[in-house]
Amino acid sequence: MYIKRYTIASLILMGLLGAYVFSYVTQESISLDFFGTTLPNLFIAVWVIVPVGILYLVSVAHISFYSLLRSVQLRKYEKDFDEIIDAIVEAYLGKQSRSHTFKTERYTLLGTLIENTALFPMSNETELTGNEKIDGVLKIIEQIKAGEVVDLKPFNLRNENELVLQNKRNMYKKGILTAETILANKTKYADVLRQEVYVDYVKTASFANIEKYKTLLTKESLYSIIARVNADKYTLEMNTEELLVLVKTLDFSKKEFIKLSSVVAKGGMIPEQRIRLFEMLSDENEDAMDAYLYTLFDLEMLDPVDEILDNVQESEYQNFKAYRALKACNKNFSIELFI
Repeated sequence: MYIKRYTIASLILMGLLGAYVFSYVTQESISLDFFGTTLPNLFIAVWVIVPVGILYLVSVAHISFYSLLRSVQLRKYEKDFDEIIDAIVEAYLGKQSRSHTFKTERYTLLGTLIENTALFPMSNETELTGNEKIDGVLKIIEQIKAGEVVDLKPFNLRNENELVLQNKRNMYKKGILTAETILANKTKYADVLRQEVYVDYVKTASFANIEKYKTLLTKESLYSIIARVNADKYTLEMNTEELLVLVKTLDFSKKEFIKLSSVVAKGGMIPEQRIRLFEMLSDENEDAMDAYLYTLFDLEMLDPVDEILDNVQESEYQNFKAYRALKACNKNFSIELFI
């Protein structure tokens, strides 16, 4: 556009200059000798505008060259801007592997920062940026948060991606996916999702099916299983050895063994089985002894308690010894204060 204007202005200038010389200076003709070459015989007015024409051509070449350089540079910025948009989209989506190539120094700095950053929408408004691609992703994120199911396939996200997990949770809650479908396909569904579904699954599943997916067992799902033993609804019949196998699958701390004993106490397991379970656990794992004592106290089985506490070091199990002493004095305190 600017070269066109410059060309028109230059032609007008050359025309006016030539007309002025021809009309007011001279109308004579002349032939010039240029490095041994005789040039055509032309009006002097024509020879006057020739240098101006040459200057015009040189300047046009100069302008075109730098215009081309500027176009190339602008194109780099445009490409980098598109890369930045993609980097922002991937940051919102929580992609783990992100790699973008930037051709300009400023966008390289910004792009590197975004590639190593997780972005989270701070508002429920999805029309935040005016950029169609970013706002589209923000809308998808908001829909997933609201419990809707969306199509995430175009984004090629991993199964472990949090948005993918939540989207599949939504599908599970809406009945689009069944527990069996999720549990049976470990390549398509992340273990964290399968373990969450397993917690629900064990609440009603048969013991055979619980065993089928027991590699997904967590403490939470174990508590659900134990709560069903001899329960009024969805009763699960398991012997002590079968329970022991499940418990030994997981690593429990002293506090967690006590919590397990508390869960068992709230369920329908008969006292003899409760005692036997924690007795066997304490025989194999010293950390389970506190839970065994807790169980005995809860069932008022004081003779076995005395037998254990009277045969340990003086410094051991001070909390349970104190609780026993208070009970002997008819002081009724909750055992929860001593564990």
